[in-house]
Amino acid sequence: MTIPMGRAMRSQFFFPPEYTPLNHGSFGTYPKPVKEALNHYQILAENRPDTFIRSTYPALLNESRSQVAALLRVPVEEVVLVQNVTIGINTVLRALVWEPGDVILYFETVYGAIEKTIEYICEMTPAQAERIEAHYPISDQALVKLFVEKVVQVQERGQKVKMAIFDTVSSIPGVAVPWIRLVQECKDRGIYSMVDGAHGIGLLDLDLGKVQPDFFVSNLHKWLFVPRGCCVFHVPLRNQHLIRSSLPTSHAFIPLPRPPPSHQHTINNPMPPSSPSLSPFEALFEFVGTIDNANYLCVPAALKFRTEICGGEAAIREYCVELAREGGLRAARILGTEVMENEAGSLTSETAFCNVRLPLVIGEGKGEVDGDGKVKKEDASAVAAYIGRRLMNEFDTFIGIILYRGNWWARFSAQVYLEVGDFEWGAGVLLGLCGDVRKGGYLKEGREKEKMNGKTVVDGGN
Repeated sequence: MTIPMGRAMRSQFFFPPEYTPLNHGSFGTYPKPVKEALNHYQILAENRPDTFIRSTYPALLNESRSQVAALLRVPVEEVVLVQNVTIGINTVLRALVWEPGDVILYFETVYGAIEKTIEYICEMTPAQAERIEAHYPISDQALVKLFVEKVVQVQERGQKVKMAIFDTVSSIPGVAVPWIRLVQECKDRGIYSMVDGAHGIGLLDLDLGKVQPDFFVSNLHKWLFVPRGCCVFHVPLRNQHLIRSSLPTSHAFIPLPRPPPSHQHTINNPMPPSSPSLSPFEALFEFVGTIDNANYLCVPAALKFRTEICGGEAAIREYCVELAREGGLRAARILGTEVMENEAGSLTSETAFCNVRLPLVIGEGKGEVDGDGKVKKEDASAVAAYIGRRLMNEFDTFIGIILYRGNWWARFSAQVYLEVGDFEWGAGVLLGLCGDVRKGGYLKEGREKEKMNGKTVVDGGN
């Protein structure tokens, strides 16, 4: 029996009545029936740990993988589960052999942990990195043009773009990316495409069998209602030979033969053999150290909820995309600003995010009550943190506050348990907080903390 989306759907989740969840995109959540499934598998594991881990778990894992593969429209042999997108992308970047002249290409909107990983790879290998600056709101055509131009620049220097990393939907700001066109550009130029679909499965209608990226990762715990942390890691058969190890390396790793006089010996594996039907790639990720993987087994329960209670994937997408569109417009009207969008409307056409500009200005003013209400550039990050703290501590909500190219943006997330009125309420709260910022409220908070810290030091010396 389906339940109407909006306020009525909240009963299926664990939110207390006073909490308004406007930031689903960061960490996601899951409904009560999925929690029941999670508890069920955790209890099974504790009833008979060895039986469950060695015998029961592999078959249940394969069922979850099979259902995810069907959703992505790819063979199950190409799908494994890892904890999150960061682990999946690290697995790929650390598996490839990087040679002098190899370049990793990425956009400025890449997730911070992924950019740090790229920096690490460049420190530890001959690889180099190239960052593409893309000033949103940019058109899809202009973004792809920047990508192609950067590839040509790298080639003209005598180097080669070996891998390009890009999002399906970026996080900061939360906008749709023309990832399918970028995958095709990579194919045309012999570049490995690494698609960060953190905001992908459960949000977008994905057909990886048709698009054929070289590597694709997507968090199931963000938009698919699977408990944290769970991520699909898709590697087509043609590329599986490149992924020789899971992260961390575990029992299914197969070392290369060593040349004499090294002694080749059999390494002990305490786990039972994997099913003969599994490929070496699938076996790599079946058991990666002892952790609680009960969340991996909740995919069937999550998909059942989405079908029977929400009305199916298409209905969820339609509701969330429209709610983000209308909610963003309403919030912008209340704040007297705008929604981040390009002329074609492609930034929000397929996503449940909306980015609404805050009515704050960066300038040389001090931001004091008797000042001009402008925020000094060096205080910009402090303002975002100040608003975030007050949203949590005083209003029992959270909205991502993004400082992007000289403006603050509020990133709202639409979801089946929200209505337009929730966006309007959130915008009203933000309007009041922006007024406090213009009066120097963030500066007063800082001074009060300094006084408290000073008192703590004095008291500690007595």
